[in-house]
Amino acid sequence: MTTGIDAIAYDIAKIHLPITTLAHARNIDPDKLEKGLGLIKMTLPDLHQDAVVFGANALTRLITNNNLNPAEIARIYVGTESGIDSSKPIGSFLVSLMEQKFGHNAFLECDTVDFTFACIGAVDALHNCIDYVRLNPTKKAIVIATDIAKYDLESTGEYTQGAGAVAILVSANPRILSIENNWAVSTKGVFDFFKPYRTIKKSDITNIAANEPWFGNLESVIEIHKDQPVFDGQYSNTCYTDRTREAYNTFKKLTNTTSSLYNTWESIIMHLPYAYQGRRMFAEIFALDADTPLLTGNEDPADYQTRLREISKGDDYRAFVKQKLAPAEPASSLIGNLYTGSVFMGFLSAIAHYAATDNDVTGKKLGFLAYGSGSKSKVFEGTLQPGWKAAATNARLFETLAQSHTIDFETYQKLHKKEQTYSVLAPVNEWVLDAIETEIPNLTGARYYKWAE
Repeated sequence: MTTGIDAIAYDIAKIHLPITTLAHARNIDPDKLEKGLGLIKMTLPDLHQDAVVFGANALTRLITNNNLNPAEIARIYVGTESGIDSSKPIGSFLVSLMEQKFGHNAFLECDTVDFTFACIGAVDALHNCIDYVRLNPTKKAIVIATDIAKYDLESTGEYTQGAGAVAILVSANPRILSIENNWAVSTKGVFDFFKPYRTIKKSDITNIAANEPWFGNLESVIEIHKDQPVFDGQYSNTCYTDRTREAYNTFKKLTNTTSSLYNTWESIIMHLPYAYQGRRMFAEIFALDADTPLLTGNEDPADYQTRLREISKGDDYRAFVKQKLAPAEPASSLIGNLYTGSVFMGFLSAIAHYAATDNDVTGKKLGFLAYGSGSKSKVFEGTLQPGWKAAATNARLFETLAQSHTIDFETYQKLHKKEQTYSVLAPVNEWVLDAIETEIPNLTGARYYKWAE
């Protein structure tokens, strides 16, 4: 018996800002973003969308497209760093919305929980669900990766924004990808990227005394929630590289691989904050784990970096990137960062590429190198099953992305600043955020959703 990915669905924000538009507005050379980072479009949530909406749309499509019986679904586990409540998980919202769609109490016996570890949370959910199905082969589990990557205006992360969700059905004897029971992990607690509680003194924004109530706040400070992270780009790249290399080496030990590990993989699927991040980060592993190593790791640090830069620009590495990394990149170029959904969208991008080029990769192994800031990497591998091509073709990934609606820079800024008062595109056949409770005291802040026909 094998275990892994049996079906996949997605929901991507339907509006985008062209990267060239952002580049001109910010006085950045467009080639730096397009040719240097592989960015083309930046998808953005519309006024009626949040992480629950994206997750619910992807989940609805997964259930409908595969004629799933809700009674067969034992788990809906969510990976996200875009939670909209500090207590109530996105999973509980999803179960409630699915009952609106598929019947009262249809998911009453379905377990749900959210996993949060930056961009690797949905891989953690997948890991857990695969273990569960392996022990309970008659059960099915669903993993939802849903996120909105939002950065401060004029920050160095602004051009990597994106929004959407991916839904994955985990089952025994999967049709798309069987995943081996080897998971290598590297973890360290660092501050490369995080979303802390932030505060401002009440006295700095109001004349009310610190111990007097202000809009229900009795504390002397006001807590502020921001979707935008605190981050250090260069340090985050270093953490990404270090955790990935460490987990990769651990995976070699787990699998008793003595030759080059990456040469056993048809393609390599990595977390892509921007499309070309993987190719920039993997050069070191390429050099160290070649059948004839190009670096030993014992070089003088300055010489090591000089040689690594030369290798990363060489013809051999370029050919390697084209064969093993590039198939997973195009979707990221057209979407932006999906945080927890990035690695899964890379997988869908790769199999869509193979289907479009009529490349039969059935039985081939793929390597997955996932990363989440904070920081953790997981490395695992899967084998493509006979149903991969039908799944890739039916997904119509690039046909769907081509229908994205272009917005102008003024609209982008209004959406970002939450000044927009109406949806750019009227929602049709999708879930929407309908209202947020402000009147009933014991429901203040409750979010209500509905299906828009």
